[in-house]
Amino acid sequence: MIEKDILVIYPETISTQIALYKGKTLLFLKNIKHNQDDLEKYAELTDQLEFRTNVILNELKDNDADLDQVEIIVGRGGLLKPVNAGVYEVNEKMVHDLKTGVEGIHHTNLGGLIAYEIAQKINAKPILADPVTVDEMDDIARVSGHSLIERKSIFHSLNQKFFARKYAKAQHKDYEQLNLIMATVGMGGISVAAHKKGRVVDVNNAYDGDGPFSVKRTGSLPVGDLLRLAYSNKYTEDEIFQMLTKEGGYASYLGTGDLNKINKLMENGDEKALFISDACAYQVSKEIGAMYAVLEGEVDAIILTGNIFHSERFLENVQKRVGKIADFALYPSVNDIEALAENAFLVMRDELKIQEYK
Repeated sequence: MIEKDILVIYPETISTQIALYKGKTLLFLKNIKHNQDDLEKYAELTDQLEFRTNVILNELKDNDADLDQVEIIVGRGGLLKPVNAGVYEVNEKMVHDLKTGVEGIHHTNLGGLIAYEIAQKINAKPILADPVTVDEMDDIARVSGHSLIERKSIFHSLNQKFFARKYAKAQHKDYEQLNLIMATVGMGGISVAAHKKGRVVDVNNAYDGDGPFSVKRTGSLPVGDLLRLAYSNKYTEDEIFQMLTKEGGYASYLGTGDLNKINKLMENGDEKALFISDACAYQVSKEIGAMYAVLEGEVDAIILTGNIFHSERFLENVQKRVGKIADFALYPSVNDIEALAENAFLVMRDELKIQEYK
């Protein structure tokens, strides 16, 4: 049987990565940089849908991609209603929820929307794999401290499930046999999760909730001080939300959320930049320690993922604090493109069943 192709769609804030696979073989990979002026023409993020779709189709055409060979289009998962882990076909209900922002509006929402748009044009199957709202949390982990607020599961589920299975395979075991603590330090948020025999039973809300601060997100804040800030009459609700999700973390302390500039500061020995990086590693370590308690001390490994772990200083700061808990496994990358393609490949081989989003 001749294998058909997989198209991967991975939207980011001002770019869209696309990849074309035949089976597991990468045929084409491109990071399309969008002009900021072009994006600013659109009042809402989802208004960019037609623009980004056309840019992708033109890029594929310019590179002689045979779209008739594409069987599956897999998009980056966005803010959907809480779902089980796995693969979902992008249906009309999902399109509605991604457009209206049932759990929030984020550039990841464009993944499923673009996949759906292109699939309608070329008669392919649009899917998502392990979207960020995968929810397997134990009920006790949902308790926040007030009955009107429940802790949410919003994290790097695709990244963590992919590397957890990769680690398990390397140990000649099934993912469902292991207890793992996983820390994903991404460009946006940071996820630290307890994986108990194949389920993420506790994890911080890495989008707008809690956990360690990151490049632009604040993570957990002292609640009373945040409340007083919100009611100081100095900021609107939207401005406060921007502080939490786009102007916090390193950006707040160092005056820039540009990772290249932050790295340059640290390379030049800037004491404040180094101190804030150490503080981030400190908070990641604290969260790993919390997940040790969740797993009742039964931990097979601590898995660290994200490009920041190329930094020996950051890695050493984490290891010295929690290295005695369990052995470390290091995957200093993201690999979401490969993870999406892998899920689509398993669907193509009927080794992974597509679930219905309701």
